[in-house]
Amino acid sequence: MTEQTQTGLKITVRPVVPGDYDFLLEVYATTRADEMAMVPWTDDQRLAFVRSQFSAQQDHYGQKYPNARHDIILSNGRQVGYLYVARLEREIRIVDFTLLPTARNFGIGSYLLKQLLEESRRESKSTRIYVEEFNPSLNLFKRLGFNVSEQQGVHLLMEHTSAATTDSVG
Repeated sequence: MTEQTQTGLKITVRPVVPGDYDFLLEVYATTRADEMAMVPWTDDQRLAFVRSQFSAQQDHYGQKYPNARHDIILSNGRQVGYLYVARLEREIRIVDFTLLPTARNFGIGSYLLKQLLEESRRESKSTRIYVEEFNPSLNLFKRLGFNVSEQQGVHLLMEHTSAATTDSVG
């Protein structure tokens, strides 16, 4: 996947390698920053908590989606996020998709999602992702034609069917 976005960014992905741990943790930590700001812990305690949560999340992903592809997202060669995708029999499951805050709203997420939706259309699969109901990216998924198919607490299972993909990508 490579493309120039409307803002002139060259977007690529590459597989995660063992040396990416610190970057992956950094990106994950940005998803917990607001929560961590509210707890009366030291920086060391916050970091230990975030590390343990990240480790638990990675273990969960490995058990639930052992064949998922884990990629680092690059913008003009610079690491800006990660994308984990499981290609299942009837769906493309976006396991995790996170951009650094400084890389958001430049078309990177839209570009990558449209690529996955096009793949889903070609293979007559649906595309699914869980999104927390307070996550700002929910607007992006809705804009691209994802609909809520179920709710589990604050987690919404967003789904885009291949039939609808044709209208959203193009």
